[in-house]
Amino acid sequence: MKDDWKKLQALALVEVEATLDELPAPLRERAKQLPVTFERVPNAGLIADGIEADSLGLFTGAEFAEEGHVPLPPQIILFLENLWDYAEGDEEIYLDEVHTTLLHELGHYLGLDEDDLFERGLE
Repeated sequence: MKDDWKKLQALALVEVEATLDELPAPLRERAKQLPVTFERVPNAGLIADGIEADSLGLFTGAEFAEEGHVPLPPQIILFLENLWDYAEGDEEIYLDEVHTTLLHELGHYLGLDEDDLFERGLE
């Protein structure tokens, strides 16, 4: 499956949409405006900036409370091949990890740090 990029994208897209649909209405409205992009793995530039090669996801840009004060718009990047590897090729685990990683990165958008996310089971 790792070589089947289109299938990884399609599965992730369905899970992202389902996850966003489950959010409470005010948060859902805001979260659906936040771009979610798919990459295979972190690129060389991200790794040079300190992002681990095996990262599952990344939030970039301004947190919700700071939007408009920084030049780059916020976005979430999901690294699908890393998620697939983490799931050890199990489709159900992959979907669960897409769900958890999306919520984790959305938490960063909302201003939560790693400790806050850990407390919520989104490590």
